[in-house]
Amino acid sequence: MKWTKERRYRKMEDATKEELTNLKKIVNSSPWRQTFHIQPETGLLNDPNGFSYYNGEYHLFYQWFPLGPVHGLKYWYHTKSTNLVDWENVGIGIAPNDYFDSHGAYSGSAVKHNGKLYLLYTGNTRDEKWERHPYQCLAVMEQNRSITKLGPVISEVPKGYTDHFRDPKVWKEGDTFFAILGAQRTNETGCVVLYRSTNLLDWTFEGEVHTSLESFGYMWECPDYFELDSQGVLIFSPQGLMPEGDQYQNIYQSGYVIGEKMNVQQGNLKFSHGDFIELDRGFDFYAPQTMLDPSGRRILVGWMGLPEVEYPTDPYGWAHCLTLPRELSIRNGKLIQKPVKELELIRGEKTEIEALIQNECREFQGIKGETYELIAHFSRNTAEEFGIELRVGENEKTIIKYDSKIKKVIFDRSLSGEAVGEQYGTARKCSMESDDLTFRIFVDVSSVEIFINEGEEVFTGRIFPAKESKGIKFFAYNGAVQLKAQKWEITR
Repeated sequence: MKWTKERRYRKMEDATKEELTNLKKIVNSSPWRQTFHIQPETGLLNDPNGFSYYNGEYHLFYQWFPLGPVHGLKYWYHTKSTNLVDWENVGIGIAPNDYFDSHGAYSGSAVKHNGKLYLLYTGNTRDEKWERHPYQCLAVMEQNRSITKLGPVISEVPKGYTDHFRDPKVWKEGDTFFAILGAQRTNETGCVVLYRSTNLLDWTFEGEVHTSLESFGYMWECPDYFELDSQGVLIFSPQGLMPEGDQYQNIYQSGYVIGEKMNVQQGNLKFSHGDFIELDRGFDFYAPQTMLDPSGRRILVGWMGLPEVEYPTDPYGWAHCLTLPRELSIRNGKLIQKPVKELELIRGEKTEIEALIQNECREFQGIKGETYELIAHFSRNTAEEFGIELRVGENEKTIIKYDSKIKKVIFDRSLSGEAVGEQYGTARKCSMESDDLTFRIFVDVSSVEIFINEGEEVFTGRIFPAKESKGIKFFAYNGAVQLKAQKWEITR
């Protein structure tokens, strides 16, 4: 099917019941539907939006084009959970059916106010020349989860910026609301800007946040500012970075800078910070959003996918999923990402092994699977190379290994099954000085999330192996390593 502009901008309401039923059948025939990740019922999922805790539940929306695995007319789709693990589909949260979001309800965020949940998002519009005009719009959700649009609250783009002006992330300090937006200057460099409000309806442009990254990509998407461990953290997704060594290997990147807290109450928009660090070293991670939960945890969810990359699920009428929720902390100037503790709720049957692996690639009886959590601790290392092979089949395997000579962790999906994004390479690497390594790995039907040394580094990637590829192997070459591993089945 050729995805013309007309097809991409059809409303879901214009599709026939028969068309939607047939699309759902095609999606359900896909061999790569996930079991414990948020995924679309049909069509394409992208950015997580409106991540929040309200009325005793976690709420998470995502960008959604329901009619196919392409970017088109975006809706907000609503899911909710009481435990960050068991997610219930609520349905469409925001539909693009007004003049101010006629070409898509784009990304945004949520904040509680006066007993209600307010959703601040970008309404995308196009004129007859297909020129973009963004509106920053407000909607409100009641306790019964009904959502009413209130319309634009920021209707113009400030002077000095292009119409690439979107993705508001809102928070409250004292009696004042602030919103940070991704922007592009008229010289086509990326940045973020700040707005202020006392009532969520009337907003004042405060100006551009001054960082040391004056020319760092051509657009900064999905910004998120928060304070953690008495420091300021700015997360954003810069587009247009060129690869540098092991860094910036994907088509677009997501990362952060940490620095002194910004004094936004006093209008001081200077942000003194350290280097930009990628959040995830893997292949498929973009547009993350965080929230502060009632216990004080800062929790992050990202889009497990990237724009402008084709995926093997496309022929089955769907694309992408969201990452597992991750709790954030700061250690030694870096964000540490750990899977939220609630994920232990989905652990099933447990298997444990302990062995010395020496100059071999070894299987253990009963250690295999398609969906599981695996914690593998490697110690007393003398090997030049050691690691794990996952989803092993006759001609397939996904490799996570440590190269002791160059002191790097390597995630290799060159043999993981159906190819994806090969033009951007099939391996990802990051430096790691420790020879004692713990890999905590979540394997779903078509994804791998790898947390190294308690979240010091994370690799996320979609993989598309055959269903029969369920083997797990541990290896060490040119030396030995002590292995201690635990594996839990995950069945949902």
